[in-house]
Amino acid sequence: MSSDVAFQTPARLRPTRPSRGAPSLRGTAIIATTARYLFLTVLSLVFMFPFWWLVTSSLKGPSEIRQTPPTFLPESPRWQNYVEVFTYQPFARHLFNSIYLGVVVTIGVLAISAISGYAFARLRFRGRSVIFVVLLVALMMPTEVTIVPLFSLMRSLGLVNTHVPLILIPIFGPQTILGAFLMRQFFLQLPRETEEAGMVDGLGHLGVFLRLALPLARPALGALAIVTFLYSWNLLLEPLVFIDDPDLYTVPLGLNSYTDSYGVPIWHLQLAATSISIVPMVVAFLVARRQLIVSFAFTAGK
Repeated sequence: MSSDVAFQTPARLRPTRPSRGAPSLRGTAIIATTARYLFLTVLSLVFMFPFWWLVTSSLKGPSEIRQTPPTFLPESPRWQNYVEVFTYQPFARHLFNSIYLGVVVTIGVLAISAISGYAFARLRFRGRSVIFVVLLVALMMPTEVTIVPLFSLMRSLGLVNTHVPLILIPIFGPQTILGAFLMRQFFLQLPRETEEAGMVDGLGHLGVFLRLALPLARPALGALAIVTFLYSWNLLLEPLVFIDDPDLYTVPLGLNSYTDSYGVPIWHLQLAATSISIVPMVVAFLVARRQLIVSFAFTAGK
């Protein structure tokens, strides 16, 4: 055998060169990433357009809003619209009413939902399943069906034209039932070994709930807090039924009150007030966004 044949490199060990016509894997990944970001950008523009239209229209005058064809930017921004929002009616009072009602309702719903959810998940008592099913059936009942009996009850108690019905109805109503269901599902996912270790150390059910279960439930509580605050903030039917005094109005009622003497909406003031009313919800989301993301991740992992 010749030396050329003896020392010839095997074909499977020879380095191969990629064909020049085929795209590299890195180039394919870059194209896919660019296409994905481009798609998400276009999709975000679709969702952001209503907010853009809201803010730009709030800086227009009455005639410019009705202009045909509409303009995407105000010709001359009217920043005084945001001043007239507070001079036309006590909108600052309406904002305060909605904020403090939302905070009180959220605290009440979180407290009752956490306690009842833990009881349905961990405690054994007679009729537990039946009571839970009855609560879920009550959750399916529309608010419009119960608004008349609730109004009769509140009127007999002398609570009409006060904020008490706007606090009691959400706390002892469908929002708390939904919260109890969510918290029950969360507590069912917690390992029992943690609670058993606490009981070995001498903790009772209340101690386990306060020191172990409740701190672990912060992600679920954060998500429920955002949903509850948003629910209370957007309430319209209950304030419309129970409140007559303009000083007791909430934000939805206040937005509906920007009309002239003929009942025609004053659009530039309504849009400016709506732009202001979005700010508290954005702040609430930014404060609890971390807990909300962790809650979604925990739920997805389970």
